[in-house]
Amino acid sequence: MPDLNEFNRNLIEEFRANGGKVSGMFERSPLVILTTIGAQSGQPRTFPVVYTRDGERLVVVASKGGSDQNPAWYHNLVAHPTVTVELPDETYQARAVVVEGDDRDRLYRAHADRMPQFDEYQAKTARRIPVVALERI
Repeated sequence: MPDLNEFNRNLIEEFRANGGKVSGMFERSPLVILTTIGAQSGQPRTFPVVYTRDGERLVVVASKGGSDQNPAWYHNLVAHPTVTVELPDETYQARAVVVEGDDRDRLYRAHADRMPQFDEYQAKTARRIPVVALERI
């Protein structure tokens, strides 16, 4: 199996080459490409992430497959909340907002209802998996 960086690079290439359509494990998942600024490096970092919608906002969940640590992209969003959002038909700037309380719970539930593996991810870890709303600037 290729390493995660290679896997992500291949997935991003396939997304861009095929109008957002990808094969494999993400074939039926809504995918967005996020470009963040590295929390430590200050360099652009690009990641494919599944999302759901909440009105005009995109919602991403920092599950890291149920790991006990948040994914690197989450730390980047917290440190530098302005991100580039790339969808099949448009690219725009957004502000990442970590959602808390009842709104967080509602958005996580909607995410897990669309993609049930997110219930499994939360069950695997003691951390409260963060939810981030991407609001168009």
